[in-house]
Amino acid sequence: MQELNEIRERIVAAAAARRPLRLRGGGTKDFLGQSLEGEVLDTRRWRGITSYEPTELVITARAGTPLEEVEAALAEKGQMLAFEPPAFGPGSTIGGVVAAGLSGPRRASAGAARDFVLGAALLDGAGTLKNFGGQVMKNVAGYDVSRLLCGSMGILGLIAEVSLKVLPRPAAEATLSMTIGQEDALRLLNALAGRPLPISASAWQSGGLRLRLSGARAAVDAALLRLRHDHGAVELDPGVAAGYWRSLRDHAAEFFDGDQPLWRLSLPSIAPALAFAGPQLIEWGGGQRWLRGGHDPALLRQAARNLGGHATLFRGGDRSAGVFQPLAPAVAGLHARLKREFDPAGIFNPGRMYPDL
Repeated sequence: MQELNEIRERIVAAAAARRPLRLRGGGTKDFLGQSLEGEVLDTRRWRGITSYEPTELVITARAGTPLEEVEAALAEKGQMLAFEPPAFGPGSTIGGVVAAGLSGPRRASAGAARDFVLGAALLDGAGTLKNFGGQVMKNVAGYDVSRLLCGSMGILGLIAEVSLKVLPRPAAEATLSMTIGQEDALRLLNALAGRPLPISASAWQSGGLRLRLSGARAAVDAALLRLRHDHGAVELDPGVAAGYWRSLRDHAAEFFDGDQPLWRLSLPSIAPALAFAGPQLIEWGGGQRWLRGGHDPALLRQAARNLGGHATLFRGGDRSAGVFQPLAPAVAGLHARLKREFDPAGIFNPGRMYPDL
């Protein structure tokens, strides 16, 4: 516990001096959000898997535990983090995974990162260790603060430990590829969503659509046969397919290279193709749209709002207009109250999510 006590002492001293702290694990998500301010408080010494019950489908790990260590332990038991958290490079930690709240290609079928958070321990702005949620599903009831921490970008406190629900790896997987335009791809994805097919991921880019099928061997084989027959799809080599989905998850694919600003739009899957210039990539059955280019933030966000969604400047670009979609006054007020409750001195990652938080 010495490492945790040292972290607590740093927090208490920083709060007394009102000195900002920048919470950081492996630093693989330093690009995400707005300004990086304050002295670095490195979480990587507070690491280790503290509990793993494969039969209960729950794993508990400290903040600085490498994501790859958690994934390796799960793989030994044929299990996985079903939301496929992006690593964005070596060194990603489980605390950063939860603080960022990001999900990978399987999100549309398995659920978001927050859906897998069962419990968490938080060091707040007074250095007090607070526990929320539990380590089994039956202990999680009511308004669960542990899920509130997912995607909080570290502005509420240091996520010292987290318990996550895990799932068995699918017995079989296969990936299909087909040539199709964007509007036709969106129509097809929405049509397929209403059919009993084991689609666990989808991605469209530059006239090509890829679908990943996961589940029981019989279900995957039947879906392969049907999609080949109905849509002329071609199955990819398993090694090529695995590499593709991994590169998509971690933004190592060619689409994500370069200096152009990267926008992430969260939209209803039935939203039409975006009328904006620049390369686009579509995931989650149409629910997640990636767009490259120096677009006007106000125009892009208004377009997303009109379609029932929101837009985030995910990487690069001019951040003076804000990274995240502006909040409605009532929601902004709620954010401010939560920040004051957990971090009254305002020391944790100031300005990382919104300038006044």
